[in-house]
Amino acid sequence: MMAKGLGHSAILALVVFSISICYSEQLQSSHAQILLRIQRILNFPTVLSSWNSETGFCNTEPTLSLTVVCYEESITQLHIIGKRGTPSLPKNFSIDSFTTTLVKLPSLKVLTLVSIGLWGPLPGKLARLSSLEILNISSNFFLGSIPREISSLTNLQTLILDDNMFSGQLPDGLSSLPALAALSMKKNSLNGSLPDSLGSFTNLRVLVLSHNHFSGEVPDLSSLANLQVLDLEDNSLGPQFPLVGRKVVTLVLRKNKFRSGIPDRVGSYYQLEQLDISFNRFVGPFPPFLFSMPSITYLNIEGNRFTGMLFENFPCGAYLEFADLSANLLTGALPSCLRSDSKSRVVLFSGNCLATGDKSQHPISFCHNEALAVGILPHRRKPKEVSKAFHDLSIIGGIIGGIIGGIVLVGLTFMVVRTSRAKKMVKTPPTRSISENAATGYTSKLLSDARYVTQAMKLGALGLPGYRPFSLEELEEATNNFDTSYFMGEGSHGQMYRGQLKDGSFIAIRCLKMKRNHSTQSFMHHIELISKLRHHHLVSALGHCLECYLDDSSVSRIFLVFEYVPNGTLRNWVSVGHDRRTLTWTQRIAAAIGVAKGIQFLHTGIVPGVFSNNLKITEVLLDQNLVAKLSSYNLPLLAEDMGKVGIQRSPGAKELSNARFVIKFASSMHML
Repeated sequence: MMAKGLGHSAILALVVFSISICYSEQLQSSHAQILLRIQRILNFPTVLSSWNSETGFCNTEPTLSLTVVCYEESITQLHIIGKRGTPSLPKNFSIDSFTTTLVKLPSLKVLTLVSIGLWGPLPGKLARLSSLEILNISSNFFLGSIPREISSLTNLQTLILDDNMFSGQLPDGLSSLPALAALSMKKNSLNGSLPDSLGSFTNLRVLVLSHNHFSGEVPDLSSLANLQVLDLEDNSLGPQFPLVGRKVVTLVLRKNKFRSGIPDRVGSYYQLEQLDISFNRFVGPFPPFLFSMPSITYLNIEGNRFTGMLFENFPCGAYLEFADLSANLLTGALPSCLRSDSKSRVVLFSGNCLATGDKSQHPISFCHNEALAVGILPHRRKPKEVSKAFHDLSIIGGIIGGIIGGIVLVGLTFMVVRTSRAKKMVKTPPTRSISENAATGYTSKLLSDARYVTQAMKLGALGLPGYRPFSLEELEEATNNFDTSYFMGEGSHGQMYRGQLKDGSFIAIRCLKMKRNHSTQSFMHHIELISKLRHHHLVSALGHCLECYLDDSSVSRIFLVFEYVPNGTLRNWVSVGHDRRTLTWTQRIAAAIGVAKGIQFLHTGIVPGVFSNNLKITEVLLDQNLVAKLSSYNLPLLAEDMGKVGIQRSPGAKELSNARFVIKFASSMHML
């Protein structure tokens, strides 16, 4: 098990010490003098105590701490490894003098200087050793930035700078090292973002950057077909799960800021043996396929917010030796294959809500409430999918119906007028509604009976990114900390900001300030409804973020993230034009049909339907393709007063009012 945990260290050790010694001849006297001078500069360390003027350096028996290899009267390899914890050399030590002496051995191909107290900035003149293939200067006291001159060592295959005090950013010029197979810089103070050029090391097999201060997204490493070890432990990287090649054997992402979930492609990493994603910010359902990956031996997901129900019949891989599921929000039963029935398998699972019968588990309510607190929507089964033939037929029918509907809009005007006159003579029955306090959300029975996703909704949501919870950091970055230049306006439904995500897409953010007595639970039903309002003719919701008070976890602010619609309101286009442009007759008919489809979706696409009797032309927006989108939903969460809100069971007069709006709007479009 320990050997598996040190997989990348073992690979590096093999690379450094597996060089075969083909020839060993008498050393040039000048090179012998250089080695003795190095001994003096290093203050006669214990590891070099056997050196003197009579030493036959090329014929000395190699040891783990000291090796000199010669070929054709030149030194090609020099390994000096001191004791772990060796203090830095005295103040009179000069790293510049040491390097100047060292580069007088131009045939060096392998240089290992580990734990011998070297300190100071690494001189760029080290690049004069142009034949270097392996450079290991770990466990010293080098400081400052990594010199760019390192990138001129075009024969370099292994570069190990571990356990020093290097700072600054990773040099982008390292991409010019075409033969580099192993790069390790763990335990330094390097910072900034990782350069995209990391993805161009076609021969890279080992990449270890753990225990630094790197931040931001991990560049795309999927083109590194030979990458076997990726260790990014203890940085501030994230939130997206990194893209790596399918030959990866060890993947360590422990102690970072990853939270976007584990993508399905991880299931295709058939050679993956060690996966450590512990102590990140992962949320959402845990993918059980991680248990049964064919080569997995070590799995650690401790300290995240994974949810989902485990079952006893979940399978496990034949080689799984260690699994840590601790401190998540998992429910259900521990898979039978994970029960510690032998010394060969260690399983840790405390701090979840599993039905194990021991005191290490929380009650089910704990995991449910914690999941809501971090913005994880409760899981709902998808509706039964309709066959492809019916799917295609419904789309064709919708298009034909839209065209016919546009033609008969004017004719319907007379029918509505006649209906309106007849209505004055007949008493309209009262609409049936459920009125309840918005702080408690919809009734549980109504939510359990409601079918929130219909086939109409599924068709309408095509082309939209998935609904997801956003972190406050994401929104602050998208709006430059909610700078006033991103402010769009303020109304009864809160403040509006425009933002831009890292992928370049624009979003609209509505900020709602909540009263102190509203808990997270109070809003999750409303947010779940908002997450379903996704249609081609609605300004669709993309996600949300809850900001809570630290003392009692009550909600202080809610941020609702919507798609950004750039072309303003329909009113401006049909009345005064837009940048000297006006809508054509075809575009106006398309807008009218789009409004009708949006209203139809709000009425019939979800249960219970969402109705409004105050739809205005200023609440119809046009996107970059001049597609009409409704921006007003009359939702309980967006109400100015968080008091009592009515949920309409039957549309009645409000549906008729919306129909009047569409017909009146279409008629006015025809007149303009």
